[in-house]
Amino acid sequence: MNLPSPDTLINRELGILEFQRRVLAQADDPDMPLLERLKFLCIFSSNLDEFFEVRVAGLKEQIRAHTAQRSPDGMTPGQQYRAVSETAHALVARQYELFNKEIIPELATHGIHFFRRTQWNETQTAWIRDYFFRELMPVLTPIGLDPSHPFPRVLNKSLNFAVELSGRDAFGRNSGAAVVQAPRSLPRVIRMPADIAGCEYGFVFLSSILHAHVGELFAGMTVEGCYQFRATRNSDLFVDDEETKNLRQALQGELPQRNFGAAVRLEVADNCSASMAAFLLEQFELDADDLYQAHGPVNLVRLMQVPDWVDRPDLKFPPFVPALPARLAKNEDIFAQIRKGDILLHHPFESFQPVTDFIEQAAADPNVVAMRQTVYRTGTDSKLMQALIRAALSGKEVTVVVELMARFDEEANINWAAKLEEVGAHVIYGVVGHKTHAKLALVIRREEGVLRRYAHLGTGNYHARTARLYTDFGLLTADETMTADVGSLFTQITGLGKAGKLKRLWQAPFTLHSEVIAAINRETAHAATGKPAAIVAKMNALLEPQVIAALYAASQAGVKIHLIIRGVCALRPGIPGLSEHIRVRSIVGRFLEHTRIFYFKNGGDEQVYLSSADWMDRNFFRRIETGFPVLNPKLKKRVINEGLKPYLRDNVQAWEMLSDGSYRRRSPRRAQPYNAQVELLALLAKQK
Repeated sequence: MNLPSPDTLINRELGILEFQRRVLAQADDPDMPLLERLKFLCIFSSNLDEFFEVRVAGLKEQIRAHTAQRSPDGMTPGQQYRAVSETAHALVARQYELFNKEIIPELATHGIHFFRRTQWNETQTAWIRDYFFRELMPVLTPIGLDPSHPFPRVLNKSLNFAVELSGRDAFGRNSGAAVVQAPRSLPRVIRMPADIAGCEYGFVFLSSILHAHVGELFAGMTVEGCYQFRATRNSDLFVDDEETKNLRQALQGELPQRNFGAAVRLEVADNCSASMAAFLLEQFELDADDLYQAHGPVNLVRLMQVPDWVDRPDLKFPPFVPALPARLAKNEDIFAQIRKGDILLHHPFESFQPVTDFIEQAAADPNVVAMRQTVYRTGTDSKLMQALIRAALSGKEVTVVVELMARFDEEANINWAAKLEEVGAHVIYGVVGHKTHAKLALVIRREEGVLRRYAHLGTGNYHARTARLYTDFGLLTADETMTADVGSLFTQITGLGKAGKLKRLWQAPFTLHSEVIAAINRETAHAATGKPAAIVAKMNALLEPQVIAALYAASQAGVKIHLIIRGVCALRPGIPGLSEHIRVRSIVGRFLEHTRIFYFKNGGDEQVYLSSADWMDRNFFRRIETGFPVLNPKLKKRVINEGLKPYLRDNVQAWEMLSDGSYRRRSPRRAQPYNAQVELLALLAKQK
C-alpha cells in the first residue's frame, strides 16, 4: 500500500496544539459554568506543560542531534519547532487575556475575589504581613548569586523568584542578584478569613505575598526588582529496557532525574526586566523563542483547587450519580449475573463500582483460584490493587502485569508492584520494547468441579477517579471463546513462545493493525459492488499512515466515513478526489472523551469493536493492545446508540475539522441544541 503524500497529512505537533486550542475555548465559553471555565484554564495549562515536557523536548533533542529526518507531513524538526513556538505563544497570550479580562472579573461579580497587591487595604496588608512572617519566612531560603553560590538547580515546573538587588550585604558582597525558591509544600493560593477579605471567598497569590515582602529576606539591601519564573524540563525517562536487568530498579534510579532534565521552556512574569530575562535564558541554555511572558501567576495549574474550595453549586456542573445496570442493582452475586449474559458498562454515566465489585468479590470468593490483571494507570489508593493484595494473601494465584513505563504514573506503579510482590503475587513488567496498554482482568473460578473464566475488558484504565471524568466502555463477560483469548493473551505476556492466533480479539502488535486495515478494505470492496458500506470510528488520535491511506482509498470508493477524534488527526478530510466522503469531528466537553469504538457496516452485517488502542504507530506496533467485539445484538445497539450516534448529532460541543487542519465549532443555529454528554447523563445517570 502506498503511503499518503506529505501534503495530504497534518503535522502531529500542530494537531496537538489545535486540540489545546479547543480546550482553551471551553474557558472562553460564556455558556460554561464560571468555576468550570477556571478549571478548563488550568487543564489547558497542565496539558501545555506535558506538551513541552514530552513533545517539544523531543523536537529539541532532534534539533541538537541535527536529525535530517522529516515528519510524515514533510517538516524538519526546526520547522516544526518554529511553527509550534509561534502557535504556543499565541495560545498562552490568549490564556492570560481570558484569565485577566474575563475569568477574574466575572468571579469578582459573584463574590470570589483574587486580591492583587495594589488592592490590599490596611487590614488585609497587616494580615498578609503576619502570614508572611508566620508561614513563609521560616521556610524560604534566599540564594545570593556569586562565585560561591552559583545558580541553583531549579526543579521542573517549580515556582521561583529572580531578585535584582543593589547595595552590599553583611559580608560586603554585591552580586546584584539572588534566587528565592518557593517550596512545593507551600500553597500557591491562600484563602483569607472572610472578615479580613470582606467577602466569603477572598484569595491572594503566594507570588503577591512574596513580592510584597521579599526585601525582608535581604536585610540592608535594596530590591530593585522581583520576578517570578518557572522552568519546564524534558521529562521523558530513558531506560534501555533491553540492557536493564531490573526495570523497576532502573526506573527508581531514573525518576528523580526527571526534575532536572534539560530545560525546554522558561516562563517569566510580564514585568521581568530584559536583562534578567536574558540572564535566566542563559542559565537554562535556552533561546529567546523559549521565553514565555506570563501576565499573571506562572503556575496557573495550581488554581485547580480553587473550585473545590468554593461552595457555589450554581457556578459548577450539576452533580450526578452514575447509574448501575438493572441486573446489578439488586443481586450481589456478580458472577451469577455475568453467567446470564454479557454486561456492558458505559462510564462515567454508569458506575465503575461493578468493576470494583468484580475484583473484590473474586478476591473474597473461596471458589476463585486465580486472578490476572493489567495495570496501566490505577491511582495511589486503588481499591482494586488492595483487593489483589488480599487475594494473594488468601492463597489465590494472582498475576499482575504492571506497566512501569506509564508516563507520569511510574512512581505509583512501582509502589504497587513492590506491595504485590511482598505478598507473593506474580508481578510482570510486560514485554521488552512494548508497553502493556490493554485493559484486561481475568478471574478463574471453580464451579461444579470445572474451571470457568470470567473477564473484564475495557477501553479505559482501572482508575476509579478518572472513571468519573473519562468516557469509556467496559465489558464483563463469561463467553468461553472471549475469555479463552484473554487467558492466552496473559500467557503470551507472562511466558515465552510464539503468539497463537486469537479467535475473538484483535491484538497489537500482531493482528490489530492488519485487522483494522482489512476491515476498512472490506468496506471499500462492499462499496465497489454496491453493498452497504460505512465506517464510524471514535478514538483519541489518528496518525498511522497506512490506516490513513486505507481510509483515503475507501473514501475514493464512495464509503461514507465519520471519524470522531478527540485529539490529533493527521488525516485531511473533505479534499475532492481524495477524502470528500470523510468527515472528522472532535468533542470537547465536561468529560474527557476516551472511548475507542470501531464500527463497520460490513454489507449490513454490522461489526462493532471496542479497543484500548488509538490508530497510532505506537499503539499498533509498540504496545500490547486489544480490540474486542461486541457480540450481543442488544449491547451492540447500545454502543452505536450511546457511543456513536449522539456524538455525530452533537451541535454544542462538537468541532468540525477542515482540510487545512483547523477546526470550526458547530453551532445549533436553527436546530435544537444537542449536547451528547448532557443527553447521555439524562439517559443513563441520576441527576442530584
